[in-house]
Amino acid sequence: MKVFVVHAHPEPRSFSAALKSAAVEELDRQGHEVQVSDLYAMHFDPVASPEDFGERANPDYCAYALEQRHGMQTGTIARDIQAELDKLLWCELLILNFPVFWFSTPSILKGWIDRVLVSGTVYGGKRFYDRGGLSGKRALVSVTLGGREHMFGESGIHGPLKGMLRHLLQGTLAYTGMGVLEPFVGWYVPYVSDDERRLVLQAWRTRLQSLNDKETLLKFPRLSEYDERLHPRPSYELPAKAWLAHKT
Repeated sequence: MKVFVVHAHPEPRSFSAALKSAAVEELDRQGHEVQVSDLYAMHFDPVASPEDFGERANPDYCAYALEQRHGMQTGTIARDIQAELDKLLWCELLILNFPVFWFSTPSILKGWIDRVLVSGTVYGGKRFYDRGGLSGKRALVSVTLGGREHMFGESGIHGPLKGMLRHLLQGTLAYTGMGVLEPFVGWYVPYVSDDERRLVLQAWRTRLQSLNDKETLLKFPRLSEYDERLHPRPSYELPAKAWLAHKT
């Protein structure tokens, strides 16, 4: 299997970095092909700007998504974007590994999403959800955070973690066509003992050992469940919110 690991943590000695390294070691051991983008180490530019395009479709006004399409058509999109997009299109499994910052991703990862998930290739028109440009690929999110697990349940003070990450799990990964796997979570990691952290690392390795095509995916909309104007078809039942609460 071809695996692309995108890692976003500013500290190379962090536990998040240890999860990244463990993933690479375990996947290599299993014989998978692995590519890694360590965004902070790469000094990846997270700012989407007109400078991303060597040739502009409209020099007077930057409609970023339209310029992405033009840049891809003319081969004039920024080299760092093209390099990351090549890895994304190459992979069969995308792993996003990061700490939760303010109920979200670090800004550098959000910028990677903004710049690399280009319109016309990854999404566009009605090319979304199961018809998205990344259909057939799978995604696995691995996060660390300082909160305790009970704080993120259905009745927890913060609500379900997957609800917190809906913008990523549904609005980015599922939206672009990827099958989204159950996230892996390292709870309360700044405050637990080294022995407890080793147990989390082992659980992560075990999770990676169990990856297969039959693993259950989180349920998200399919375009066949909607009509041409994207109204739900009469036979369509709204999906249960169980994916928000399950194993959070």
